[in-house]
Amino acid sequence: MPLHDNRKLFELLVLEGAQAGLSWDTILAKRAEYRHAFDRFDPVKIARYDAAKIGSLMANSGIVRNRLKIEAAVANARAYLDLRSGGVDFADLLWRYVDGKPVRNAWRRMEQVPASTPVSETISRELKRRGFRFVGPTIVYAFMQAAGMVNDHLVSCFRHRELGAER
Repeated sequence: MPLHDNRKLFELLVLEGAQAGLSWDTILAKRAEYRHAFDRFDPVKIARYDAAKIGSLMANSGIVRNRLKIEAAVANARAYLDLRSGGVDFADLLWRYVDGKPVRNAWRRMEQVPASTPVSETISRELKRRGFRFVGPTIVYAFMQAAGMVNDHLVSCFRHRELGAER
């Protein structure tokens, strides 16, 4: 479903970064603990995480204990807050790349669904330029799918038709 809530988009971005190289099922199983461990994805709180807090997260078996991914979440919170303090709305920044409405693809087979697109590459570059980390084109494309910015349901799937009505 198309998602425009800034905080929920921030949460998805952190979770997509955590998922890199792992199965999405792994992250879904850990999502509740992520919400607890990362202060319900409050960017203000996450941006203040220090070495001690990062150390406690590294000891938390309920999340993916990868220092680079945890440090990226902190960096992303800071970048998110920099956007906000500069008057840039996170959702508006992201959605402008798809003209404010979901891209509706018409894939017939899973093999047709790309891992990244020119749009995800552009968004990735922009986020990196603004200080975000763990936002490569493949992560960004998965994020776009999860945020409803792109409808990659196969045309045979009932959700493809349902979500087409969202336009």
